[in-house]
This record gives sequence, structure tokens and C-alpha cells, in this order.
Amino acid sequence: MTCLIVDDEPVAREILENYIADTPGLTLLASCSSGMSAFQLLKTEHPDILFLDVKMPGLSGMELLRTLEKPPVVILTTAYPDYALEGYDLSVTDYLLKPFSFERFLKAVQKAENKLTGSSDTENVLMIRADKKTWPVKMADILLVESAGDYVTIHTKERKITAHGTLKQMEDQLSPNFQRVHKSWIVSRNAIEYMEGNTLMVHGFQIPIGKTYREPVRDWMQGI
Repeated sequence: MTCLIVDDEPVAREILENYIADTPGLTLLASCSSGMSAFQLLKTEHPDILFLDVKMPGLSGMELLRTLEKPPVVILTTAYPDYALEGYDLSVTDYLLKPFSFERFLKAVQKAENKLTGSSDTENVLMIRADKKTWPVKMADILLVESAGDYVTIHTKERKITAHGTLKQMEDQLSPNFQRVHKSWIVSRNAIEYMEGNTLMVHGFQIPIGKTYREPVRDWMQGI
């Protein structure tokens, strides 16, 4: 997938350039320091993913986005969380709040790839071996995953399935729509009812956010 970076901050561009270089399947098409230079480039080039800073002198990121008749898949990058709602009104795929980690970047890229390929959690099925049976479980049906020793319990709206395995193994199989929030819990973005302090309410469960997970969870919640 080809990528275009638009950001007036040299350090921010360099971070994204390094992240893209370290990610198989991504190719940097260009890195622009202003909205106007990107506007000119987009007349002839058609990147798959646009990493777009919101607040820039001259033509801002939002203004640039509104000029595009058929924009690429857009991932906003900014230090200003107030722009999130406006971004989603413009069908932005994800919103990265600076400074963001490589892990958070990869989750945004996965969302962009899903949008480009038309795939979603609705189509993704995990085959879970439990009680001498194999259960096909749609990823979209999973609310949360709970760990207890060498076993995990997968909670869906219809049932609970307990299988041998670790939370890390489940984490590796699940999409960016899921986040580990505690040493014993993974939750689905779609199942979150609300967040209060360091607790998530997920389908009637009060899930504590572990101290070491609070920063990643904060970044992940920006995508809701």
C-alpha cells in the first residue's frame, strides 16, 4: 500500500517515515511539509493511505481533505484531540493522537487495509478448540476474552467458550478492534458501554484497566 505523509513538523514526518519503512507492505510515496504541496501532488498521484496532520499553517489538514473529491483512506495525526469528531464526519478511518506508538500506528494501518480490501470482523472467523469440539466464532461476536492460568474464556452474546491457551495467543489472532486492557482481559471496541476513570463497562462487566495498559488504552480509545 502506498502512503503519503502531510505534516508541517519535520520530527513528526520522520517518525512516520520510519514507521512506514519498518512495516512490510507499506511504501512511502511522498512526504509533504504543507497542505498546499500535498494538494498539488494529489492532482497526479493516488496514494492508498494519507497520513494527514490536522493543524498546519496555510491550508490545514481538514481544508485539504474537503478539497478532495475522491480522497485516499485517511488517518489523521495530530496533538489536538478536539478534532476527532470533525474527522469522523469526513469519513476518516482512524485518528492518531501524538505522540503515538508503533503499535498504535500498526493498528491504524490494519484498519486502513481492512477498508481498502473490504474485509471486516464480520467476515473473520476463529476456530476455537474446546470440550473436544471445534467452535467457529465470528470475531464480530466476541465481546471480551478473559484469562485464567493456562485457559482463556471467550465471551460472546450467546455463549462462553473456555479453551486451553494464553491471552497473548488470542491477542495475536484478534483484529485491531480488540485491545488488551489488563493482564487478564481483552475487550472489543464495539462492546464498550462507557469508560469511567480506570474502568471499562463492557456488556455488564466492570473491567479494570491495568496500570501498564493505561497509555495504550488511551491511544486506542481515540479511535472510537
